[in-house]
Amino acid sequence: MSKELYGNINLENQLCFPLYAASREVIKAYRPYLEELDLTYTQYITMVVLWQEKKISAKDLGKKLFLDSGTLTPVLKSLESKGLVTRNRFIDDERILMVEVTDAGYAMKETASSIPERVSECIELDYDEIYNLYKLLYKLLGSFEK
Repeated sequence: MSKELYGNINLENQLCFPLYAASREVIKAYRPYLEELDLTYTQYITMVVLWQEKKISAKDLGKKLFLDSGTLTPVLKSLESKGLVTRNRFIDDERILMVEVTDAGYAMKETASSIPERVSECIELDYDEIYNLYKLLYKLLGSFEK
């Protein structure tokens, strides 16, 4: 059998692998800062959206975070048990679950605001490289929304 026949399944030919590995390493860099807030990375990005939106449906929150309800529901339950968010059914349509940041959750924003800069210090890319990577990754994500 020819090596070329199966060359496309070599690890170095998989776009998914550097994305996966880089994602894990970046999330690992966040971990010590998030431990100070008693948050997981998924809880943190959920709070980031809530600090921006204040109140949002769970469905829209899931879309923004690319998370399905099976992943998002336990995250929201945990954040609610910590007193950082509330979850309530929309009055006009009980099928819609609304998520809102609490005062305690909003107060956490100030402490968390330094995290992106602290993490970026351990990423060996200059501003232009980071900006280009950011644009490419969002372009890639956009291709999955169709």
